[in-house]
Amino acid sequence: MKKKLTVSVNAPVVLSFALLCFVALILGFITGGFLTRLLFMTYHTNGFSILDPVRLFTHVLGHSGWDHFIGNMAYILLLGPMLEEKYGSGKVLEVILITAFVTSVINSVFFPSVALCGASGVVFAFILMTSFTSFNKGEIPLSFILVAFIYIGKEIFQGLFENDNISNLSHIIGGIVGGIAGYILNITAKKK
Repeated sequence: MKKKLTVSVNAPVVLSFALLCFVALILGFITGGFLTRLLFMTYHTNGFSILDPVRLFTHVLGHSGWDHFIGNMAYILLLGPMLEEKYGSGKVLEVILITAFVTSVINSVFFPSVALCGASGVVFAFILMTSFTSFNKGEIPLSFILVAFIYIGKEIFQGLFENDNISNLSHIIGGIVGGIAGYILNITAKKK
């Protein structure tokens, strides 16, 4: 008897996040970027807008175009399901929300004239979290050190020497959030 092939939803948070990013991208295209600026980008406004607190989190859903979207989603869909399987959907959602909030606040404080849009901070959080998946108590994985050195070093270099309209700081902050989350999640998992 042949076994029927089915499709499973293996990572509901990651898949939902990717779908929301796709919807935000399409809405941005349909409205000529209006909804991207309104809902999916964080920036300094004169005064307070009711949408400011919302954009602290929703800016990670927006992307400037297909290349930006595909680049981020490739990493998120590659790394996210493994993280969601290991740590659970709730913890992955927490990391996404914390990364969105922290990158937005730090960007607003240090670069108030720079708009922030995209899931790159989440990508870097996932990259650094992934390097902790085989973490043992009292040890720092060499893979974590190498990944941190390569990715964060690259972002520092680009931030200092290239003017490419990319928020290297959000990448670095996302990586720090992911590294801390990976460390804490593994420490608490080992205690259980």
